[in-house]
Amino acid sequence: MAGTDLLRAAGLRVTRPRLAVLEILHDGGHLEVDEIATRVRHRLDSVSTQAVYDVLGALSRAGLARRIEPAGSPARYEARVGDNHHHIVCRGCGEIADVDCATGLAPCLTPSDGHGFAIDEAEVTFWGLCPDCQTRPTTEG
Repeated sequence: MAGTDLLRAAGLRVTRPRLAVLEILHDGGHLEVDEIATRVRHRLDSVSTQAVYDVLGALSRAGLARRIEPAGSPARYEARVGDNHHHIVCRGCGEIADVDCATGLAPCLTPSDGHGFAIDEAEVTFWGLCPDCQTRPTTEG
């Protein structure tokens, strides 16, 4: 579905900044706001960082973008939404990759005590070293 159609189906006005951010997110990755803003400016000349934050907030609330916040890292955004996937983060360089997870009654989706909440999502973050960081010599100080 084209960006214009996605925005309209989500009940959002179609604007150039929203289309640009949506296209950038659909190019893939787990992007920080500054990186998204830089890419938007290459397409639209003058767009403030605050406008990009506003667009990302609207897209996230509408279910067209997902915000993830790995510990110790700025918020990242991605276009992969509506499925039960998790993330793996490199402790060395901060690279983030998607990790698929089964939907339904997978162990990571069923807490031992739900405290009365109607649970609709689980967020799991795996941590480790990516292949590149595994081969880098460590510096001891």
